Amino acid sequence: MSARTRARRRALELLFESEARGIGIDELVPLRSSDPDYPMKAYAVEIVEGVTAHREEIDDLVRTYARGWALDRMPAVDRAILRIASWEILHNDDIDAPVAISEAQSLAQDFSTDDSPGYVSGVLSRIAGLEV
Repeated sequence: MSARTRARRRALELLFESEARGIGIDELVPLRSSDPDYPMKAYAVEIVEGVTAHREEIDDLVRTYARGWALDRMPAVDRAILRIASWEILHNDDIDAPVAISEAQSLAQDFSTDDSPGYVSGVLSRIAGLEV
């Protein structure tokens, strides 16, 4: 597993925990960074800070392209995955959209429902302009 893949997993954990516990990322990252057995990846911090900074824009796009699902009704893990990949597609020039989508599918396969990988891929492909 690549360092960026591990960082995405860590970012997913952080975003999910932040939402589930109602704790801000600015409070959660330092709390989780102090765990010597589970060091924080710099890219994980970059992701969660990027998602936090652009959350309104990202959520608006997800709402626009998430056919058949309201953002607050989709599984929390899918929301977090969509936010991570959307940030990578829109705001990280080092990551190509197909890579971000593939990584998001993998996260959905590992952590969500059987239908989630295809759904996540479809939403992200529309956000990236790869599918009409």
